[in-house]
Amino acid sequence: MVQKIKKNIEISSVNNCPMRNVVARFGNKWAMLILYIMHEVGTIRFRDIIARLPEISTKVLSKELRVLEEDGLIMRKAYATVPPKVEYTLSPRGMTLIPIIIQLYEWANDNMSAIQADRLKHQSQQ
Repeated sequence: MVQKIKKNIEISSVNNCPMRNVVARFGNKWAMLILYIMHEVGTIRFRDIIARLPEISTKVLSKELRVLEEDGLIMRKAYATVPPKVEYTLSPRGMTLIPIIIQLYEWANDNMSAIQADRLKHQSQQ
């Protein structure tokens, strides 16, 4: 089943809908934060991402970095050293996402108090 929304954007299965497909990959709890950190810092190592996001596990960070790399949003460079050294940086495609992430942050910042108030109001009515 295909639905049409504003501007004739088709919404169908996750595989066929560009919005659902892409957002499903980076619209989770960590991916946008990782991308934003790379925007702020530039080239960064795994342990430095962990230092900036201490709540994320190494397993989850590894998975997120792999997905972001698979989608061409970040680039990974491994150096043949002992111990191994790996650096991550935003790709040109990833850089095009940064203004959108900044807009989303600004919107969330501007609306967070009202959203929290609405949540409390809704919870008290249940």
